[in-house]
Amino acid sequence: MEARSGVPKRQLCPPGVMLLAFASLLSCLLASGQAKVYSRCELFRVLQDFGLEGYRGYSLADWLCLAYFTSGFDSAAVDHEADGSTNNGIFQINSRKWCKTLQENTADQCRIYCADLLNPNLKSAVLCAMKISQQPQGLRSWDAWKRHCMGKDLSDWVDGCDV
Repeated sequence: MEARSGVPKRQLCPPGVMLLAFASLLSCLLASGQAKVYSRCELFRVLQDFGLEGYRGYSLADWLCLAYFTSGFDSAAVDHEADGSTNNGIFQINSRKWCKTLQENTADQCRIYCADLLNPNLKSAVLCAMKISQQPQGLRSWDAWKRHCMGKDLSDWVDGCDV
């Protein structure tokens, strides 16, 4: 019979950390498995169905221009910022203020998980973008919209999409 020492075995990694790492990996795999890159007119129709035409004074062309210059119409786009926050989904909504992550304590003003912004059905992304556009700065909240879309003729964004 073997003698047992009274010292417990040391674990390389606590079980909670392993579970969190596994959950993060799984969510990344699931989100990437559901990724969708929209065509311009396909996204036009989706945003039209959500009622974005004229919302807060912005045309569908504004929303399309924003989506293109933030994510390239990619519903699963994620960009990591130097401060540790992420920009998520088709409108690149930032985790610092608008959504909740597992790693950080955030303001979560849209009351959603950042991973929800990556869903190709776009419901969470559109609802959160609508909330952001209700801020006094509207779509000027996005630097990409200010640089590429604001004050420009955007008619080409909707041209041929059966307006």
